[in-house]
Amino acid sequence: MTDTFAVLNPATAELITDVEMTDLAETDAAIERAAAAFPAWRSLAPGERARLLRRFAAVVDAHIGELAELEVRNAGHTWGDATWEAGNVRDVLEYYSAAPERMLGHQIPVPGGVDVTFHEPLGVVGVIVPWNFPMPVAAWGFAPALAAGNTVVLKPAELTPLTAIRLGELAFEAGLPAGVFTVIPGRGPVVGERFVTHPAVRKVCFTGSTAVGRKIMEGCAAQMKRVTLELGGKSSNIVFADADLAHAAASAPGAAFDNAGQDCCARSRILVQRSVYDEFLSLMEPAVKGLHVGDPQDRSVEMGPLISAAQQAKVQSYVAGVEVAFAGPAPDGPGFWFPPTVVLAGDTAQPVWREEIFGPVVAVMPFDDEAHAVELANDTEFGLSGSIFTRDVGRALRVSRLVEAGNLSVNSHSSVRYWTPFGGFKQSGIGRELGPDGVNAFTDVKNVFISHD
Repeated sequence: MTDTFAVLNPATAELITDVEMTDLAETDAAIERAAAAFPAWRSLAPGERARLLRRFAAVVDAHIGELAELEVRNAGHTWGDATWEAGNVRDVLEYYSAAPERMLGHQIPVPGGVDVTFHEPLGVVGVIVPWNFPMPVAAWGFAPALAAGNTVVLKPAELTPLTAIRLGELAFEAGLPAGVFTVIPGRGPVVGERFVTHPAVRKVCFTGSTAVGRKIMEGCAAQMKRVTLELGGKSSNIVFADADLAHAAASAPGAAFDNAGQDCCARSRILVQRSVYDEFLSLMEPAVKGLHVGDPQDRSVEMGPLISAAQQAKVQSYVAGVEVAFAGPAPDGPGFWFPPTVVLAGDTAQPVWREEIFGPVVAVMPFDDEAHAVELANDTEFGLSGSIFTRDVGRALRVSRLVEAGNLSVNSHSSVRYWTPFGGFKQSGIGRELGPDGVNAFTDVKNVFISHD
């Protein structure tokens, strides 16, 4: 009997389609096709590989609206977010299309000969994509991997496979050779597990929970298989008394509630200096209550639904028994809705303060001074992102160096730019994606010495 997964519209709880899940034999076949395609793809002239990636980017660009519409329906993203996400796929492909002709090694001075290094592609790369940002995260894996000369097999999340499937079709339309980029929807214990155990897969890129990331790393260790893991977060938004409070308060809801809070970079903990704590909350309240929450088919909507009923129930469990300062609106009708909610954390041991909720809930706590702010920000197993609001440049630099997180913004909430590296400290992951060196994460460095004799 064929295994299928019912893909729902989270704003209406209505069925979009049933997607057939790839079984173990089909997964093996896809990996083996990718392995067979690897020698020709790695040997392709760098300029030709670059041309095909640029062509892929152009085909994606011609389908931005279609991809965005799919993501609005399948993932519940707002129209503006979904359009940006589809454009990010195009931009990342264009960015890494320059890499094949610029992957430079080194000539190292040594006695008795010449020593040179080469960046060699790994082979087949398995990319496992989460449901919260299906398009960008897919591109962050497959674009640099393809540019480096690897072939890619990509597994989208069961809940949100539609845009990944379409990107696989667009890659074929762009002229990428068969087996170079393959999308196989399937269940984690089948497809994802096979990426970990199949000897032809030389690297696994995974974005998702820290718990699953640990299992993937453990499994890959048996074969010394490379991994890049972008995992959970519990990021802090630190607001000092000298900050532009109006700006900090107006921007805080977007940092916490974008994509309904289903974002590993969400600033889900707000630390406010005690002397301006009450003022900050009074400024933030109208911004939260004024959010337009609803069906993202309406292009004026600023926050859509949660991805599933299970996620809705999980988020609700964190709010039960916690003091709510204020909350914004949310529809009552069908769909997986939860209001943007601000809670007051009086205890750093509370789950709402310590655990990644992955929903539109942000906890607020006062701090006394700079040292106390850093102490609270670092009191977490995670270290992915965060923000610092202050007009004091010296303080901004001091705190930025002391906060244990991979991506920080000062007087801003921007976490991801494809020009710069992205990744976490501590339990938020291993390795870096994006940036000029992102392509090197999909290679091994080979050293060659050539004797003068």
